[in-house]
Amino acid sequence: MAWAWLRMVMMVAVILLPGGFPLLLAYVSLRTFRNSWRRAQAEAESGGRGVSLRDVVSTLHFKELVREARAAL
Repeated sequence: MAWAWLRMVMMVAVILLPGGFPLLLAYVSLRTFRNSWRRAQAEAESGGRGVSLRDVVSTLHFKELVREARAAL
């Protein structure tokens, strides 16, 4: 339990430092986009069609970003 508190305190420190929040947001966004891209490629392979950037970006949801942020922390 102490490790969880320590991890939370360290994440708060990272967020409060200048540039910490945009860095965390960029990391989470990139991680979510990469997972969505891989999922779309797998679906396209089975369907026999191509994947475009627009298809992947249009399927991203804020809920996925929050889920990935929790997984990253």
